[in-house]
Amino acid sequence: MDSRPRMPDPVRDSAVRAVLLIALTLVQLVVVLLCALAGSWLTYPMLISTLLSAVLSTWGVLDIWVTRQMWRQRHGVESLPSSAARRRALRRR
Repeated sequence: MDSRPRMPDPVRDSAVRAVLLIALTLVQLVVVLLCALAGSWLTYPMLISTLLSAVLSTWGVLDIWVTRQMWRQRHGVESLPSSAARRRALRRR
């Protein structure tokens, strides 16, 4: 098992949204490239859509950071000394 604690639910929700937005953007990018190679009329509308999705993906990644900061401010974080700090304290004794 992973030793890291589980992410809070709001942070996990925003992370899932961001991953879905990034996946959609990458799929659209592949479609734009294929349309460009085929010389399709759909290239330019898809390009505009892909640029909009890139902006939304950036917003999604920033949403993770903002949600994490808000959760930490509202619920606090456990402050535990690191193992290096513990070893240093034991050496002093």
